[in-house]
Amino acid sequence: MTAGAHILVIDNEKGLCKMLEAVLTDSGYRVSAFTEPQKALEVFHPGHFHMVITDVKMPAMDGLEVLKLIKKQDDDVPVIMITGYATVEMSIHALRNGAFDILTKPFEPEELMQRVRNGLRQTSLVEENKQLRQELANHDRFGEVIGKSPALTTVLDTARKIARRDISVTISGESGTGKELVACAIHEHSARRGKPFVAINCGALPESLLESELFGHAKGAFTGADQEKKGLFEMADHGTLLLDEVGNLPMNVQKALLRFLQEKEFYRVGETTPTSVDVRVLAATNADLQEEMAAGNFREDLYYRLAVVRLEIPPLRKRRTDIPLLAAHFVEIMNRRFGTKVKGFTPEACEVMIGYDWPGNIRELKNVIEATLAIESESLVGIDGLSRLMDVKKFRKNNAHLAGLPKYSDALSSFEQDYFATLLQRNRNNVERAAEKAEVNVATLYRKIKKYNLR
Repeated sequence: MTAGAHILVIDNEKGLCKMLEAVLTDSGYRVSAFTEPQKALEVFHPGHFHMVITDVKMPAMDGLEVLKLIKKQDDDVPVIMITGYATVEMSIHALRNGAFDILTKPFEPEELMQRVRNGLRQTSLVEENKQLRQELANHDRFGEVIGKSPALTTVLDTARKIARRDISVTISGESGTGKELVACAIHEHSARRGKPFVAINCGALPESLLESELFGHAKGAFTGADQEKKGLFEMADHGTLLLDEVGNLPMNVQKALLRFLQEKEFYRVGETTPTSVDVRVLAATNADLQEEMAAGNFREDLYYRLAVVRLEIPPLRKRRTDIPLLAAHFVEIMNRRFGTKVKGFTPEACEVMIGYDWPGNIRELKNVIEATLAIESESLVGIDGLSRLMDVKKFRKNNAHLAGLPKYSDALSSFEQDYFATLLQRNRNNVERAAEKAEVNVATLYRKIKKYNLR
């Protein structure tokens, strides 16, 4: 946020109020100044002001009450609190209620402007994350698949076209790339939408149970089969069946599946009368089925029946431009689930996420964001919080020179604890002076004091 931002100033001391107005106006900001907090609150509306600066001690209404009322209307606007004496307790209370920074009197105009610029920078970051969420809301989705990178768009364009054609499709890609989401989207864009979509992981069940799970069994077909059971093919009748990790199918099940694809019928285990159903079969795999055919582990005739159309979902490292969009999507989900109000990520954190190779793909990204939001309390997640949950050795940059060094998150925490403890000691525990020396705002320093239990 550059010059031209609109700032609301509240201070019952007329002289200080005029001084604040003059300094801010000289720097190119638009200012609305009030000595009565009630009148200031009457003109405050969400989105109308880019920042609020308020005194803490005022006779009619104290600044902490003003802070709560401001945040109730617009949680995104940064609020700088001005006080004659900032105790740790008061500062933590203000920060917990959403204050961006605390400025202790007396202060120099340069110090005020530095805090203002930092606060307006946060406003810009929040606005950027809002735009990202808006972009996400306007995103032309294919089912629940998120992304608009060229690598993904090409695949989804093909998926949209073949969704309406009742043919078998094989979806390949690394683990965690969203193969099941693509399969589900194909189903939802087909004439079978509204009918069952059934998925099974072919590698999750032992061979002895898999055939019965897929095709069902007759009563008494084997030990423990005390009643007739319908299989997943019957459960998916008139709908779609996804065979995930299809490369794990044993040969006897491959033979039965081939018969179904050819004849549209199958035999339940223990029965001699065939059962007919109308099911579209989709397959997903993270293995190379052609290599499995060459090794004799997968039937060639079945492969060509399943892979009438082949879709390959690119890994996340080949669609890095989708990462901010996916991150915004997961933040939105986690905020709804946990009742949190995280706005998004700082530019540095976004750079880390984009530069990371994500060996676990989208699943790993989701897990990292979920864990980060469970740990972090900041409205904008920074690199220090994010890095505690990521293996930085897998960044794109050459990290050979890091061999033998501790994890980045551990090294950062150790450095911060020593740095801020020494900083406070050298400045005789004067938080304002220490923050000025470190060139960080007072709110940041108070957070570090709390985080590392510095006394």
